[in-house]
Amino acid sequence: MKIAVIGTGYVGLVTGACLSEIGNQVTCIDIDEEKIETLKKGISPIYEDGLTELLNRNITESRLKFTTDYKEGLSDKDIVYIAVGTPQNDDGSADLTSVNAVCKSLAAHLDRDIIIVTKSTVPVGTNEYIKKAIEDRLVNDVTIKIASNPEFLRQGSAVYDTFNGDRIVIGAEEETVLDALEEVNAGFNLPIVRTNLRSAEMIKYASNAFLATKISFINEMANLSEKIGANIDDVAEGMGMDGRIGSAFLNAGIGYGGSCFPKDTRAIISVAKDASYDMQILENVVDSNERQRGIIVDKVKECFDSIKGKKVAVLGLAFKPNTDDLREAPSISVTARLVEEGAEVHTYDPAAMENAKRILSDEVIYSDGIRQAVTGADIVIILTEWQEIKEFPLEEYKKLMNRPVIFDGRNCFTLKEAEESGVEYHSIGRPSVRK
Repeated sequence: MKIAVIGTGYVGLVTGACLSEIGNQVTCIDIDEEKIETLKKGISPIYEDGLTELLNRNITESRLKFTTDYKEGLSDKDIVYIAVGTPQNDDGSADLTSVNAVCKSLAAHLDRDIIIVTKSTVPVGTNEYIKKAIEDRLVNDVTIKIASNPEFLRQGSAVYDTFNGDRIVIGAEEETVLDALEEVNAGFNLPIVRTNLRSAEMIKYASNAFLATKISFINEMANLSEKIGANIDDVAEGMGMDGRIGSAFLNAGIGYGGSCFPKDTRAIISVAKDASYDMQILENVVDSNERQRGIIVDKVKECFDSIKGKKVAVLGLAFKPNTDDLREAPSISVTARLVEEGAEVHTYDPAAMENAKRILSDEVIYSDGIRQAVTGADIVIILTEWQEIKEFPLEEYKKLMNRPVIFDGRNCFTLKEAEESGVEYHSIGRPSVRK
């Protein structure tokens, strides 16, 4: 198939590269000239494992191209994917500004019958809106057919997930469109769910909302476990062995972040309000997650009368490991509170520090590595479970810090490891190890 992908952000770039990898001819379109020139050189603007190799291989084999020119990008294409951002409005609804801009550009440049596939996460009913928005502005006499193909990618492992996912969801109102998309995705060798437009849109939101609920649930259980003397590790293990529950997303911590769960839970709540339905469970999930982000600083303040003037090393800034994304990351609010309390905040993250410099307080100090960040520190706070952080020996904290006190927001170490190392260790949902 000859395919155009509009948008070279996280979803669009991974989608374009992976579709080209299974043999399709793909042209990615973006209005950002600097980004396009960078991509033409095979340089990925995002941190994503395996993506750079994928880009270079398919550019070299002439299956993947990049352009800012809609006419060039749409020429001779069979299918167009819309993969632009749909950020959150202040009321929690999805901002469709970029989607609307794409609709106008498509209407002006389409010169042949085509299938338009929405890859962006959009509210239920948006695909019908997109179809009408394009048809109302068409310059040429062409027929468009619309489809939904939501993504289920985890940042940091998006390339892997594309080829090893649980399923591919395609939604359309015509069997011929579903057949065409099934043919496009055949190379991934994954189960395909065929459904209508609104069900496909809903599957995406329902999936993310459920996972967010599972995270908030285990965090609530962790907070209660601390108060009554239970260990959340054992609780989660016992729960996860139940086939009806499963062990995935039962890792207690300081809450979810990123571009998907926070945005999608609020978006589905907004959709429900428009439909005059009260999503009480999800509203509580959002509230619980907001509260959970602050729990690590609360723990610090319980142990120290004041942190004013103390050196606090914050390890991990991205919302999860293997990405440089800080969207909705706990590090934003945690470092802000620490600075407000008068702490001297030193940070380290293997990938996200350049992005952090544009987001975090100017008073935050950036280190070249874990050792530099924690040397002379009074407090260490772990916010992201990077492998590098998990493998840094606890005994080294005892050697390097003024007083080895660690607050682990991701439960990177076992209590046995903490006890044997000689550090004071506070985690989520487990007894503290005190010296």
